[in-house]
Amino acid sequence: MSLTPLSGTQFVLEAHGYTAAIASIGASVRSLRYHGRNLIVPFDANQVRPFFRGAILAPWPNRVVDGKYTFGGVEQHLSITEPSRGHALHGLVSWLNFAVVRQAADRLVLAATVEAQPGYPHRVTLEVDFALDAGGLRTAVTAVNAGPNAAPFGVAPHPYLVAGDGRVNDWTLELAAQRILTVTHDRLIPLHLCDLDAGDLAVFDFRTPRTIDDTFIDHAFTGFDRDDEGMATLRLMTTAGSGVEMIWGPECPWVQVHTADQLVPSIDRIGLAVEPMTCPPDAFNSGMNLNVLEPSGSTRASWTVRAIDQLCRPLRN
Repeated sequence: MSLTPLSGTQFVLEAHGYTAAIASIGASVRSLRYHGRNLIVPFDANQVRPFFRGAILAPWPNRVVDGKYTFGGVEQHLSITEPSRGHALHGLVSWLNFAVVRQAADRLVLAATVEAQPGYPHRVTLEVDFALDAGGLRTAVTAVNAGPNAAPFGVAPHPYLVAGDGRVNDWTLELAAQRILTVTHDRLIPLHLCDLDAGDLAVFDFRTPRTIDDTFIDHAFTGFDRDDEGMATLRLMTTAGSGVEMIWGPECPWVQVHTADQLVPSIDRIGLAVEPMTCPPDAFNSGMNLNVLEPSGSTRASWTVRAIDQLCRPLRN
């Protein structure tokens, strides 16, 4: 009798030199490779997923400060899932087991339901659509309010991008963002939305590509320069010219970037967390860019991770 791996049922997608391994727990992208080169930090199938690697974050990304918020005139109290800082972190779906809706060699659709519970008395269904093609791994998340009352909602992914050899310090980052959400040093509580031209915030300004070096980043950025189709792009490159990029649409006006600093040397700064978000940290309290789903209402967000080839421009269709 074979046992299901700890990360859930396993799925593999292959197309155009890309291979994606997806685990059903949290609809997590367990690995993504291009011609054998890692584009994200992977984890093993029979491993409890570390640090939200590759998971879907919903019905809120990032933190709800102190696990408390008021919605519809009612104060709600969420479970504290980040004890070290005292917040409710990254939503309620990262440990749900998603079921298969559709499966093909280059496409996978998974679904799960957030049931009404203390702190979040709403039923929201999620469908996660993974598609692999010459343009990389495209992910789209559709959420539907299946309950009787309006529900607050936000979503994001949580991959740790890998440009190639080396670590975060060695890679060049390009992110055309105009503003940053400053946070407290200890608990990362949002403070002010500031222009990156202001004062000492230039250390976080990567509009002109430059090496990350030892800069610590765990911040949300916004105000992106977008292309004619409304897409924003973050690029991460090695000195040799290979790398990875992440692209997202206007439904994600924010991106959280984290240098993944850890006390254990073997996992310290081995990938750059890049999380396009539909709302900023603590949106359940600020209301900023927060989706409010009316009964039967829906919302959709999408993003793409793809390789930057050493010898050519970023790969496109």
